[in-house]
Amino acid sequence: MGKLLAILLCISLFEGWTVMSVPYDHTASIECVSNPMVSLYKGGIIQNSEFDSGLMGWLVPGGVKAGVSSSPSGNKFASAKSKGQPSRSVYQKIQMQTNHHYALSAWLQVSSGEAEVKAIFQAPNGAYIGGGAIVARSGCWSMLKGGMTAYSSGQAEFFFEADGMVEIMVDSVSLQPFSFAEWKNHSRQSADKARKSAVKVLARGADGVPLANANVKIELLRPGFPLGNAMTKEILDIPAYEKWFTSRFTVASFENEMKWYYTEWKRDQENYSVPDAMLGLAQKHGIKVRGHNVFWDSNDTQMAWVDPLGVEQLKAAMQKRLNSVVRRYAGKVIGWDVMNENLHGQFYENKLGPNVSAQAYQQVAQIDRTATLFMNEYNTLEYPLDMAGMASKYVRKMQEIRAYPGNAGLKLAVGLESHFSAPNIPYMRATLDMLAQLKVPIWLTELDVSPKTGPYQVEYLEDVLREGYGHPNVEGIVMWAAWHKYGCWVMCLTDKDFNNLPAGNIVDKLIAEWKTHPEAATTDANGAAHLELVHGNFTLTLTHPSLQSPTVHTLTVDGSSSLEHAIGIQD
Repeated sequence: MGKLLAILLCISLFEGWTVMSVPYDHTASIECVSNPMVSLYKGGIIQNSEFDSGLMGWLVPGGVKAGVSSSPSGNKFASAKSKGQPSRSVYQKIQMQTNHHYALSAWLQVSSGEAEVKAIFQAPNGAYIGGGAIVARSGCWSMLKGGMTAYSSGQAEFFFEADGMVEIMVDSVSLQPFSFAEWKNHSRQSADKARKSAVKVLARGADGVPLANANVKIELLRPGFPLGNAMTKEILDIPAYEKWFTSRFTVASFENEMKWYYTEWKRDQENYSVPDAMLGLAQKHGIKVRGHNVFWDSNDTQMAWVDPLGVEQLKAAMQKRLNSVVRRYAGKVIGWDVMNENLHGQFYENKLGPNVSAQAYQQVAQIDRTATLFMNEYNTLEYPLDMAGMASKYVRKMQEIRAYPGNAGLKLAVGLESHFSAPNIPYMRATLDMLAQLKVPIWLTELDVSPKTGPYQVEYLEDVLREGYGHPNVEGIVMWAAWHKYGCWVMCLTDKDFNNLPAGNIVDKLIAEWKTHPEAATTDANGAAHLELVHGNFTLTLTHPSLQSPTVHTLTVDGSSSLEHAIGIQD
């Protein structure tokens, strides 16, 4: 029996050590540099990750000529040239474990021009899975960061490929496995660090003497992390909808009601009565609103009267729209989706040239100087092999907007729509790491999970919400689960009577969890109470036998606020 207890203790200690064994590394780069960084995690499970031992551990596919070269600085890297297309790199066989996330990073270069290079896994079950993609260039090294999840154990393969006839150069490859428990623990630790602060509360009497053993009641008035949902016009006429929405969310996007085709379906017949009323309702409840959107860049979202306009007519119509909607809501919305989905859409660029988006951002900023300007896009976070929306193209587009004359000081932000099917969680985290290098706020702006995922929809929803909340560079989340009497776009949180569906229960569970804080504390001999509080607005109510009545103190806790607060007692 003693031996059995010892074995169980060893297993417990080993499992605990496993959860904490390897910290997740958020390191990323969006620069094209002369020499790559060293491999993250010392390569993880990749053998010879920096090719210092030639091609040891690596294999060469048929029809590919490969070798190891050295740069003038002495850096060694693999190069591979294919006879046909797609171009293939060297590859490595790896042993994968069931229910593990695999964090991938590598540095890539191509022989001439630039090319889209994909990271591909052949999983143990034989399926090919995308792990990420990047626009690689000649003459400098670019970082690809991504990953995949293994749901079964066995041998897998890992390689890079490019559509063009280019030589692919690879260096500093890393593949680090994390058990699901490790991964969740990293997310939880990251959330605690990013969303909470240690606060010291000092209680003093009127004479300045510390109040020992004073009771402090702690009440959260409003959480600091913005969590919201899409809102529809039906909320104006259904009190149950209003109550359900406003009791949960602190931010909203109007699903359609602020869009151009809603406010001016017929030319020169503008009508803002519905979005005006929705904004009034949101303001009544202290809910902040995102301006969605000024323009939408896809061909199939234009009104029938817009599509045939000539260049000068279209410019005039755009100017009228921009002045109308932005001036109307300037100072009343926290942000604007300026040119919605202008990686996948090119309607205005095709009509008016490549600078039209940058000009629109500039004009919106000139009218509304307080709002944050979002570049709102889909599939950047959701699908590793969507070549139009990949992170490197997102970065390039934002840099182009920022580089346009007069745009250097724009208050830009990353808007990631987050319309998921089965999410690739390691790729999601890696992409957030990459986009964080833009040094602007990041929001998940239209988060939902497809019902095609069946019984896993709710599980996946919780996964992506936790991943977003736990990432240190995500500053807000808005879901795309607007309620309609005829159903929801993709994901419903409630039924027609506003009773929660399973997805709604998950949202409520996380809202409650993310609000959790100590509800009471007692001061020590020095009149101090040490608290760990989630970011938000609080009231602290102090009671003590020496006080004739309770003293109430308001407190805002955020990452930049003072960590010491004194509750002053007046005579």
